[in-house]
Amino acid sequence: MTEDDGGSVAQVDERPCTCCLKKEDHQSNCSQCRRRSLNSSLPSSSSSCSLLSFESYPVQDYDKLWRVYTASVKGFSIGAGLKGGLALFSFLSRLRRRRSLPSSKKLEMASTSEDVILALKETLRYGLFLGAFAGTFVSVDEIIAALGGHRRTAKWRSLLAGAIAGPSMLLTGLNTQHTSLAIYILMRATVLASRWGIKSEKFGRICKPLTWAHGDIFLMCLSSSQILSAYILKQGSLPPSYKSFLNKHGAKDSVILQGVREIACGMPFKNLGAIEKYYKSIGVDVKLDPEMKIPCSIIHGNQSCGTHFLLFLLQAYKRALPVYLPVYLIPALIVHRQGLLKRPHTILWKGLFGTARSSLFLSMYCSSAW
Repeated sequence: MTEDDGGSVAQVDERPCTCCLKKEDHQSNCSQCRRRSLNSSLPSSSSSCSLLSFESYPVQDYDKLWRVYTASVKGFSIGAGLKGGLALFSFLSRLRRRRSLPSSKKLEMASTSEDVILALKETLRYGLFLGAFAGTFVSVDEIIAALGGHRRTAKWRSLLAGAIAGPSMLLTGLNTQHTSLAIYILMRATVLASRWGIKSEKFGRICKPLTWAHGDIFLMCLSSSQILSAYILKQGSLPPSYKSFLNKHGAKDSVILQGVREIACGMPFKNLGAIEKYYKSIGVDVKLDPEMKIPCSIIHGNQSCGTHFLLFLLQAYKRALPVYLPVYLIPALIVHRQGLLKRPHTILWKGLFGTARSSLFLSMYCSSAW
């Protein structure tokens, strides 16, 4: 080791050490080699500027901080991007609907500026929620791993980190309940737990029914029976947003739903006159039989079942396209933005194909229901 006249700069001799250790023990036992190894593991001054100036942190600590930072930024961008994109499409649809309404109805709707402010607030809230959730999860995960050991805490570390990160949903609004979002997250967690159970030796036999070839179709049938029964018989049990979604894509007036509800419950008809009046308002002349057992004329008007199915399918497909277009294209622009520059045709094609397929599913579902 040499020192200049000022005594301020110390330089390490780069010549190989002259210790007489064996080759395999040389690196681990020689103090000079250990010192060189430690110095080489620290970021150099030339690269520290590009690493947000974490000069005092070892590389491993910097990687952990970078993981927390990256998770928070990605969570915020995904949450704000998805919610903002959906809010943009919703705002444009409301703006288009407002233009087609008479002036008396426009006064009852919120102004354009109020819609913009609400959309910005929701976008920021969901961005903060996902950013805080991801950042808290990764932070707790890294802290537990550092204190308790990576392998020893592997089985329960993520469970505790997720439980601590869960209250970040409060950032979406203290006075607003997001039951649908919580149920969706619970269902995603259930799917992940079921996949783990299938691969587990201990719970594999219990989760074996989940591996049935058409088990997903069976679950879809159960869900459909619950959705349609609640939509027709107990609309008050549905959240307002989901009720509005079903009313839009179900595309049946409330008086028609009331007639179907009465015949489904075995109740005497009370609003056949209102149903006939509704059909007359859209240019259809229908005479309803109070003794009917199957409500075809209530639902289909003067159309046959097959004709109504085909016409309703085309109309439902047009209604479904604006719903799924942002669902597929916005994630492609946010999550796959780097791949979009490399292979734009492939990613855009997948987005358009997914939009067309999901729209066909929703339109077929609604058409089959009627």
